[in-house]
Amino acid sequence: MLDGGQVAVIHRPRYDDWSLPKGKLDPGETWEAAAVREVEEETGVLARCEQELASHEYVDRKGRPKVVRWWRMSVVRRPEAFEENDEVDELRWVGPDDAEALLDYEHDRELVREALGGAAGTGR
Repeated sequence: MLDGGQVAVIHRPRYDDWSLPKGKLDPGETWEAAAVREVEEETGVLARCEQELASHEYVDRKGRPKVVRWWRMSVVRRPEAFEENDEVDELRWVGPDDAEALLDYEHDRELVREALGGAAGTGR
């Protein structure tokens, strides 16, 4: 999610990691609706899907196949202050280079670069 050239990065205490907002698809929900809902639930930000980015497929620790679809999103409404919730205890709006340094997963760093058209930092 982008706002004025800054990237939203979240800290999830359950995993003690820094990542991009994401979540699960509810029954009957479109991928875009799920993305908007999850971002709002995790960050309090109302966002709009702008462009679909690379998807990611993997097998989780329990052997279940997973598919994650990503969008470049823009901010429609941003709350005055972030409110900690069950999934996210910190939200940071950072520049592309700081996002790459903060994010724990290479795939997230690649998504930031893709969302910004390759304009983010040097990567890892």
